[in-house]
Amino acid sequence: MSVANFTAYDNRIEGVDVDLTETLISVEKSPQENGVQQATERTSGAAGLGEGTPKSERSDEKYCDDIFGETPAGVRKSGKGDGLTIMRSGLHDNWDDAEGYYSYRFGEILDSRYEIAAAHGKGVFSTVVRAKDLKVSNGEPEEVAIKIIRNNETMHKAGQLEVQILQKLAGADPENRRHCVRFLSSFKYRNHLCLVFESLHMNLREVLKKFGRNIGLKLTAVRAYAKQLFIALKHLKNCGVLHCDIKPDNMLVNEAKNVLKLCDFGNAMFSGKNEITPYLVSRFYRAPEIILGLPYDHPMDMWSVGCCLYELYTGKVLFPGPTNNDMLRLHMELKGPFPKKMLKKVIFLFLFNLPSWWLFNCHLSVAQHRQIWH
Repeated sequence: MSVANFTAYDNRIEGVDVDLTETLISVEKSPQENGVQQATERTSGAAGLGEGTPKSERSDEKYCDDIFGETPAGVRKSGKGDGLTIMRSGLHDNWDDAEGYYSYRFGEILDSRYEIAAAHGKGVFSTVVRAKDLKVSNGEPEEVAIKIIRNNETMHKAGQLEVQILQKLAGADPENRRHCVRFLSSFKYRNHLCLVFESLHMNLREVLKKFGRNIGLKLTAVRAYAKQLFIALKHLKNCGVLHCDIKPDNMLVNEAKNVLKLCDFGNAMFSGKNEITPYLVSRFYRAPEIILGLPYDHPMDMWSVGCCLYELYTGKVLFPGPTNNDMLRLHMELKGPFPKKMLKKVIFLFLFNLPSWWLFNCHLSVAQHRQIWH
């Protein structure tokens, strides 16, 4: 999406809000809709689906490595009949496993306030648990989700940046109506940075699996979710934040499935501090400017949202490329060739950023070629 188009979208949703008291959204398509959908949907293989997600997500039927994953891990059972033994050797007072994840126990009290009630998942940066707030105040949720960051310096710094971003987003949304997951607080526990969030029901990957596998969700549900996602994008732009990992796994819904919130800001960054890298964002939702090594900004998040909305309605991944090159090919098959102006920028940036040793070797290769043929 061009900057001009993004600005136009920006102006269209100015002042738009969503009534959080809406009735339950029906997400399943009717049999009639299913028939129409199957007859008209574009056929695109989803082989290697796990390839479009970070390494920790690459397993069958598992895409969630983010704030709310599906696979409980790092658990130590407490009480009688404890049949799970964690073997450690001098690892951070025996509270961490070999990779720096915190090995929690059900019923354990964190920060003298939060009682761990259930496992919620494990990702590259953290483990997530559901907990009960024993000191809940008026207006605060009793059940929370706690993201326990891994115990190492790199992860801790990344967690601190995430806290800064979450605090800015929350401070600009005091009424909690901008559809970003509600950040409640943070604390340090046994050398682990812990982030406390409101607890929501499931993510959209799970909704798709349960109600729309291979056929997608009802159009009314997709429209409602799209509107809320656009409000979240508008909020991010106003706060100068790039999410950098928008996908169905990072969109949470409440139990009634009528309220959607964007979550997992572990890869987020402030606009203007973006490093050029071809591997930002999970691949299936990665904008072409990222793959081509061009500067990127808020439109890349809009691209990801567009890919997600297609997937929500059809039940199919829009661009299921196993590599970056395959992704570019699929982009061109659907949208046509890239503009020459865009490709010239790619060539210029490539040549401008080449290391001197590469240019020197290239010069030698040309000289040797001339000696051979002349």
